[in-house]
Amino acid sequence: MSEKGRVIILMMDSFGIGGAEDAAAFGDAGADTLGHIAAARGGLKVPNLAALGLLKAAQASTGKAVAAGAQPAAAVTLPAKYGYMKEVSKGKDTSSGHWEMAGVPVTFDWGYFKPDYPSFPPELIEKICQEAHLPGILGDKAASGTAIIEELGEEHIQTGKPICYTSADSVFQIAAHEKHFGLERLYRVCEIAFKHLKPYNIARVIARPFEGEKKGEFKRTKNRHDYSVRPPHETLLDVMKKAGGHVISVGKIADIFAHQGITRAVKASGLAELWDVTLQEVQTAPDNSIVFTNFVDFDMTWGHRRDVEGYAQGLEYFDSRLPELARVLQEDDIVFITADHGCDPTYKGTDHTREHVPVLMFGKKVQPGFIGARSTYADLGQTAADYLGLPPLQTGTSFLKP
Repeated sequence: MSEKGRVIILMMDSFGIGGAEDAAAFGDAGADTLGHIAAARGGLKVPNLAALGLLKAAQASTGKAVAAGAQPAAAVTLPAKYGYMKEVSKGKDTSSGHWEMAGVPVTFDWGYFKPDYPSFPPELIEKICQEAHLPGILGDKAASGTAIIEELGEEHIQTGKPICYTSADSVFQIAAHEKHFGLERLYRVCEIAFKHLKPYNIARVIARPFEGEKKGEFKRTKNRHDYSVRPPHETLLDVMKKAGGHVISVGKIADIFAHQGITRAVKASGLAELWDVTLQEVQTAPDNSIVFTNFVDFDMTWGHRRDVEGYAQGLEYFDSRLPELARVLQEDDIVFITADHGCDPTYKGTDHTREHVPVLMFGKKVQPGFIGARSTYADLGQTAADYLGLPPLQTGTSFLKP
């Protein structure tokens, strides 16, 4: 292992930069998260991301320039490599994208629930309700989390029935009120559901706690918790931990990897807090560390809700925090900026979109250049392993050297 190297991974959840070659097979032909946001907005101010190669990577991905407009002078001027990555995993979901970039593409098919009521098999719900001592459930359909809480929150408080829903992802989500239902009780119900869902091959059970007393007041809290299936093979995180290194997760990274390969997990929510915590962890992380942050708002708050302006403002805010990171980087640090899939807010529906994702790599010792189209997200993990002096991962090709 490298004696001093540190790797920082900034994972912009859902930040696609143009439709993948197999997008049509997923019903996503023509999706382009970055390009469509910039065009709909009439411009986008992301000078630091642009200086690191984002707009060039997007043009390479789509064959056309991003309508971002003229960019102000960048404050981040570190050397960078840039390109885009293709996903080989069978799904376009969170788990598949994260696992693949850590060296473990998902080559099997996840289980999914049908979107219309009732989404869940009656025998499954009966087993969960019996073991968890529940009077029943509400929801039982695919829905937006905020919308279904608004719709059923008051009934949930009155009846004590948790709100269960799914989406186009391989997920079983349970929303419940932190005070009236109880946070620990919600977590226990999720653990019971996770156990009974194993035969269905569902990737995650997600606890969605909320607060408020009536419609118009309900708001999800930061105490979300994901119960995830474990990756089928060792990831970059496992290899790093086994070698004696440090793996620091910020946000929901630990949950996505079922807490495998994690040495320190730090909770945070909201774009500003995620940035604040990431900067704190980078400043205190020892040598031989990976700091891995998921910036979930791009997906959860703006992508799925088809909020173009919110997504654009989020991108500009993310860009504005990059100089703070650049100032605290050590001589042997490298930073990756990437994504796990797309979620084009101008596209039909509310689901993820199958897209290329950016891969930007920068640091004081990075050899700059265009790294082209990478055939799998796993190239990022392999590059990180190469830089850290770890044994090679099962999948991926390093782009560390020209």
